[in-house]
Amino acid sequence: MPGLPRKAPALTCALLVWVAAATPGRAQVADDAYLRSCAGCHGAELRGGETGPPLIGSAFERRWLPLPPEALAQFIRATMPPTNPGKLSPSDYAAALAHIRRANGWSLETSGAAGSSEPRRVQGGRTEWLYNRGDLASTSYSPLDQIDRANVATLRIAWRWKSDNFGPTPEFYFRATPLMADGVLYVSAGLRRDVVAIDATSGETLWLYRPDEGARGAVAPRRNSGRGVAFWRSTTPGEASRVFTITPGFQLVALDARTGQPVATFGNHGAVDLKVGLPRAEELTQGPPGSSSPPLIVGNVVVVGAAFAASAVPRSKYAVPGWIRGFDAHTGALKWTFHTIPQAGELGVETWLGESWRYSGNSGSWAPFSADVARGYVYVPIAPANSDFYGGERKGNDLFADSLVCLDATTGKRIWHYQIVHHDVWDYDLPAPPVLADIVVGRRKIPAVVQVTKMGLVFVFNRVTGKPVWPILERRVTQTDVPGEQTSATQPFPTKPAPIEPQGLRPEDLIDFTPAIKEQALQIVSHYRYGPPYMPPSIVAGEKLGTLLRPCLSGGANWQGAAVDPQTGILYVSSISSVCPIGLRQDPKISQMPYVGAYGEGFPHGSLGGPDGLPLIKPPWGRITAIDLNTGAHVWTIPNTDTPDWASANPALAGIKLPRTGSFDQVGLLVTKTLLFGGEGSGLYRAGGGGNQFFAYDKATGAIVHALTLPANQSGVPMSYEVDGRQYIVLAVGAKDVPGQLIALALP
Repeated sequence: MPGLPRKAPALTCALLVWVAAATPGRAQVADDAYLRSCAGCHGAELRGGETGPPLIGSAFERRWLPLPPEALAQFIRATMPPTNPGKLSPSDYAAALAHIRRANGWSLETSGAAGSSEPRRVQGGRTEWLYNRGDLASTSYSPLDQIDRANVATLRIAWRWKSDNFGPTPEFYFRATPLMADGVLYVSAGLRRDVVAIDATSGETLWLYRPDEGARGAVAPRRNSGRGVAFWRSTTPGEASRVFTITPGFQLVALDARTGQPVATFGNHGAVDLKVGLPRAEELTQGPPGSSSPPLIVGNVVVVGAAFAASAVPRSKYAVPGWIRGFDAHTGALKWTFHTIPQAGELGVETWLGESWRYSGNSGSWAPFSADVARGYVYVPIAPANSDFYGGERKGNDLFADSLVCLDATTGKRIWHYQIVHHDVWDYDLPAPPVLADIVVGRRKIPAVVQVTKMGLVFVFNRVTGKPVWPILERRVTQTDVPGEQTSATQPFPTKPAPIEPQGLRPEDLIDFTPAIKEQALQIVSHYRYGPPYMPPSIVAGEKLGTLLRPCLSGGANWQGAAVDPQTGILYVSSISSVCPIGLRQDPKISQMPYVGAYGEGFPHGSLGGPDGLPLIKPPWGRITAIDLNTGAHVWTIPNTDTPDWASANPALAGIKLPRTGSFDQVGLLVTKTLLFGGEGSGLYRAGGGGNQFFAYDKATGAIVHALTLPANQSGVPMSYEVDGRQYIVLAVGAKDVPGQLIALALP
């Protein structure tokens, strides 16, 4: 029929599914779909209404009975609902069609003409997204290919879900990535971290779980919606699937995926108190543990990390350690604990000089984890110990702080570790989930794990043995002159891949669009120490404002991490080229520590640090880099955005033609079988970033295939799934004046 949408055959495919399962339960669903979407115009008994003709009777029969079933299917999709044709899900269209045919006494059989074009289906006709980054390997990869370079320009918003009314005030920096299982999205939302189930095809809210933690939640270190939830399917007959969440007040909660009700047989009426068992957690109420990342479930073990508030100005040297623990997914019972700060007699305790392990804390893991399910290994990126910028109370290399640790998921036993930063005084915690990939290096097949870092360095290991795929060299770095401090003489530097961001700061790196601008930049940096990477913090006194760190403690890479195409072994990383001041000062009024951190000295709030409101350094200010993990070589690097308005419209640059500069915001990436997707960042974390463009890139070259304008800025990591033959891309968005939303994109 002329003028019908190209996607109409998908409805016939959906009808085939209904034919194959024409049960009384399916008939009820068909009735519900018709009553919900069609009865308003055509009447509950199909006899017509004020705005719609009858869908039964001789006239209707004469028109449609002689035609193939797919003709009516196509017509319904092209014309209904009249206010927005084509907006219903394929399953709803198919259900409504089945209701109409059954009401007329017609067979549900179809001609099968579309059978050869039925999309690839997983899990009974659906392709799911069951983990925070798509799979346990944290690849952020989807094998779906319905959206490709030929049709990506026709993407449109299929539905929107808004979080405005979740929590006491709206949340704008919405970082969650939904999961999709059994046709339902599960996501955390709002400042209380409610858990919500959403219909994957319509965006309808199905159920809500709202934790009320009172005073415990009020003092939580990370009061936000978090990065999402975890989903678990039991292998025990009759046991319902579960959704796991970690509340802001640091409780592990198990919910029935069907209803959102806590599972009474798990823990204490559905919850496990995660503070229990952590030393000093009860007495140090001003620095409680928490977590904003979901747990990782490997088999029947729920693996949980811990995170803390920033530790630049701790009250004292005493803090809570962020141990990694495994809990039974059925009962909530504790199965094992891994001490990220070793205890007496354990491996690594000798790296905490002066027995500082007895009182030191943090060294948790705030990023999501990854796992090799076949081997039963979980990979945990560990954060630094307290405090962030002064380590004089914890001399030594401080294992397992700043280490990538491989654990047996069943027992918690350490398999291997590699410390990526020794004695961290830069807040260079490992910010992103490790990415697992099988690569071929010099004809050798290697099961690899990749860790991207705030330093702009990329570390690649054999994930079974922990041995570096390419040599990692211990190079000498600048030493501290702060009394009582003792920095590590060396730090690890990978020989491959090359850094994704410039290392350290030199005069020739400063912004130089005009001689006057360069002179101002030189004047600014004269108040700081600067030089090669790992310049230690210095004391702030008078006109000496500390040390300029590049990359800054916000990256390089950050929590958005990396994505990999398992078909090619190409890793894609979003990063920024940032500079920030870090320093130390004494302040006995607020801390018992000899020195506390002085962050941002000389950079006014919201400033980029340079002359005339510009950055201190030359562009590009943000990048996306593609790395071939089979060779360690960079394939391409592109600026992550166009030149932002604050640069192109800056009066100091009038008349200067700027290149595409990128901006100061990392962004979560999604790789599909056909394209690479990523936006411009939220603009809500730091100055100089953000934008509402969502790009589809050519994976091989980095060329922009299409740019889509979103209702707000991308703030979460995108995900993709398929329901009833239709591929969706869903991502969280938000902006300074737009509370967080989920946006679902699909083809017309």
